[in-house]
Amino acid sequence: MAGNWKMNKTRDEALQFIYAVADKIPSITELDSVICAPSIVLRDLVKRQGDNLRIGAQNMNENDSGAYTGEISPAMLTSTNVEYVIIGHSERRQYYNETDIKVNEKTIKALEVGLTPIVCVGETLAQRESNDTFNVLKTQVEYALKNISYSDVFKIVIAYEPIWAIGTGKTATSDIADEACGYIRGLVENLYDKDVALKIRILYGGSVNVKNVKELMSKPNIDGGLVGGASLKPDDFITLCNEANEAKK
Repeated sequence: MAGNWKMNKTRDEALQFIYAVADKIPSITELDSVICAPSIVLRDLVKRQGDNLRIGAQNMNENDSGAYTGEISPAMLTSTNVEYVIIGHSERRQYYNETDIKVNEKTIKALEVGLTPIVCVGETLAQRESNDTFNVLKTQVEYALKNISYSDVFKIVIAYEPIWAIGTGKTATSDIADEACGYIRGLVENLYDKDVALKIRILYGGSVNVKNVKELMSKPNIDGGLVGGASLKPDDFITLCNEANEAKK
């Protein structure tokens, strides 16, 4: 269960959150719980994450260093001891012109430095209405996994996030979400093999909340959630983690 805070929370607010949830979420032996926070608070959160919560970044530059004003390098992230990084979120693609090629470069670099990339894919409303969803997913997944070795692909998390369901209050039905995640799993099997397809984690992201999380997580092809607004409140995040854990037992 991964929370994406996006551009929210000051340092004080972030600390209040971490103190409220760190000892109340399921054991890491049962559930991987992650908060992906703004880079400015990452070190503060890592120092207080406790035994069962892990911290991730929301973005990363694919270069080791250089004249890239405002960017965050892989080494900057690993020096804070974060373990995850979101790659290719739809908002990065839409607002900052991140291409499929760029997503692949960042994914490769994240793996090189030992970070777990949460690679996002998903279609717009126009693409879904024109029955182009599977073509979009095929292109995005194949680009994202290009030149990723068999041994490394197991380390990747893929998040299916239909753009039309992000922050809109619209949620893909559990059947629609499961169908798309199942299609992604099939793509992975075609690129590698059935063992990889079964073991790789595929998340659903798109207005996941405390009311729908259990139904979504009960689906066979959905291994977890990438959650936006519902991850900002401590009580809600705790509930999301507990509900997901129960659904998968």
